[in-house]
Amino acid sequence: MRHMLLVLLGLVALLVAACGEGGGGSPELDSPASAPSLSDGGARESAPPDTAAENRKEIVTGYLELTAGDPVAVGRQVVTIVENADGRVDAVTERPEMSSVLTVRVPADRLDGVIGEVRSLGRVTSLTTSRDDVTMQYTDLEARVGALRTSVDRLRALLGSATDTADLIEVERALAERQGELDSIEAQRRQLADMIDLSTLTLDISTERRPSDRDSFWDGLVSGWNGLRAALGAAVVALGVALPWGAFLVVCAGVVYLIVRLIARSGRSAGTSGEPPTERTDHNA
Repeated sequence: MRHMLLVLLGLVALLVAACGEGGGGSPELDSPASAPSLSDGGARESAPPDTAAENRKEIVTGYLELTAGDPVAVGRQVVTIVENADGRVDAVTERPEMSSVLTVRVPADRLDGVIGEVRSLGRVTSLTTSRDDVTMQYTDLEARVGALRTSVDRLRALLGSATDTADLIEVERALAERQGELDSIEAQRRQLADMIDLSTLTLDISTERRPSDRDSFWDGLVSGWNGLRAALGAAVVALGVALPWGAFLVVCAGVVYLIVRLIARSGRSAGTSGEPPTERTDHNA
């Protein structure tokens, strides 16, 4: 009996030990140590949106209006800022003491920094930026380039193995067409990539009126005098232009008048000589 009891106690101990080992395994599965795998999975799930954001292709353009005392000097400072940012200047129009208009290309990731530096050169009156998402267009061009390259490679392989003259001519024609399409699509992709990599910024820099330069009585008097001189000058010029014509018209009128007088006088003389002589009556008879 005692022997049976010892055997039963041994079996119970073995069962308890087995249960303990099984229970020790489950806490490890449910323990926080398994959390990193879940967090890694979460990170992997959030990675695609970040990758999509990085692969987005955008064309950024901007327009900045700036007022400054010397627009030309400020425009040249802008050129230096752009060149230091590895950009380039596409167009410059300078009107001394009036305005300076520049069209510059700046790396897209440095556009904000360039705008910040330019803002410190004067007073910003207008700033506009726009972003055009061309991801689908760029992806489509890349896909077409890949397909055309595969087609060109295949046609070149056929060209090397062609033995019939008619087949050779047909393959050469198809290869020329595919190569032309490939060159055109690659040129479009390069142009689009340039517009994506380099943002376009147009800067319109003009003069500003300082508070001390506002109109005063003396400024109005000077402006009025200048206007009067301009009006008198215009009147003198108009008189100088009209005087020769007036003299010419007077001479013409005088000549016409003399001709009319001569014609009238000759008419009267002819009428007088053509009249019959009057008979004299002798009253004595």
